[in-house]
Amino acid sequence: MELQIIQSKIYSLRGQRVILDFDLANFYGVENKRMKEAVRRNMTRFPEDFVFELTRDEYNFLRTQIASLETGRGDSMKIRPFKIKI
Repeated sequence: MELQIIQSKIYSLRGQRVILDFDLANFYGVENKRMKEAVRRNMTRFPEDFVFELTRDEYNFLRTQIASLETGRGDSMKIRPFKIKI
């Protein structure tokens, strides 16, 4: 994968550089749902601040930043994404 593509998926939130769960799942070629299940089953393996769920305000802010997210029924994320610290 091109470095430029990966860099375009890195956002700054809470003073940290992060990649959203659906982008990370895409990098690995897995369904986001399955990746979230695996993370939830293994939360004790991650540092406390490594993974956390976005607040509603953070989610709304990122929606304005990500052109691929559409508004309207069935066209957007239903669950706020995890933030994965990098």
